[in-house]
Amino acid sequence: MSKLYEKLIRPALFGLAPETAHELGIEALKIGLSAKFVQNFAAERFVSDESFGTLERFGLTFKNPLGIAAGFDKNGKVVNQLAALGFGFVEVGTVTFEPQKGNEKPRLFRLPGDKALINRLGFNNDGTPRVVERLKKIKPNCVLGVNIGKNKDVPNEEAIENYLHSFELARAVADYIAVNVSSPNTPNLRELQRAENLEELLGELQKRNLELSAKPLLVKIAPDLMESEIEAIVDIAQRLNLAGIIATNTTISRENLKTKINEAGGLSGAPVREKSNAVIKKIYRYANGKLPVIGVGGVFTAHDAFEKIAAGACLVQAYTGFIYRGIGFARDVNLGLAKILKDKGFADLDEAIGSQS
Repeated sequence: MSKLYEKLIRPALFGLAPETAHELGIEALKIGLSAKFVQNFAAERFVSDESFGTLERFGLTFKNPLGIAAGFDKNGKVVNQLAALGFGFVEVGTVTFEPQKGNEKPRLFRLPGDKALINRLGFNNDGTPRVVERLKKIKPNCVLGVNIGKNKDVPNEEAIENYLHSFELARAVADYIAVNVSSPNTPNLRELQRAENLEELLGELQKRNLELSAKPLLVKIAPDLMESEIEAIVDIAQRLNLAGIIATNTTISRENLKTKINEAGGLSGAPVREKSNAVIKKIYRYANGKLPVIGVGGVFTAHDAFEKIAAGACLVQAYTGFIYRGIGFARDVNLGLAKILKDKGFADLDEAIGSQS
């Protein structure tokens, strides 16, 4: 199936405008997984649960450590289809309280020579109320995360209320909630990562969370932070008893790209891999390994996933790697990661966390 994707399906999709191809892919997942041949593919044992040991993370049990990152299924349309392809968890979103059209098109660009994407989508989504109602109609076959963000027209001074509206709705369907303060495509959003702003925002969200039946609350950060900023975020996360940190979002850096391109937006894929790994290592070190990290950025292979685990991540996510590798991606990464752990003599995945930090 992977070879079929690489030889036939990907060239056809890459012949289309990137956002058109993405929308077509979502529709194909919605329709195609009812087809018998894909059902048979999805029904295969990707990897036995015993291969990784018991994956207990912030009170949740994961079938395997590989998730699909926020941005792929923004509106919660193909959660179970993605689970059927072998993803252990799906993070829907980013959703905002009010629906948004996002930025003007074109706003998504491929860099095949760099195995990368640039996006400046701008949190285009159906709005949290509509997405939550959609998710209420399904029974997820995996752990479900909902990633929440701020509406573009809401100033940072009013961000807390805007996030709270989404949070209070999303918690009805989410196993965990991720707070996105790191997208480069909403003006001034990354200012919310500053220690004083972040502590106020996350403090209010966690306060409301604890008033209700608490859900695991995580924060997603950028790969472009200074070390002192990372240390401050770890301190805030620990003092507020957050469930973990997602590291990292896309980068605004354009260092060492082979492709000559002059487009604004967040860069994802292979070029962000080492930046992400470096941030994971710093979080692991500052938290003394006591704060769960979901590692994301540049995961294309099982080796890439293992590098993030060894750096200190307890789970990993992918997006761009899935776009480039196709529907066999999750199976290949999970099987490969299980083999790497066995070959290196680890009893389970937990034993490998932070082994190279």
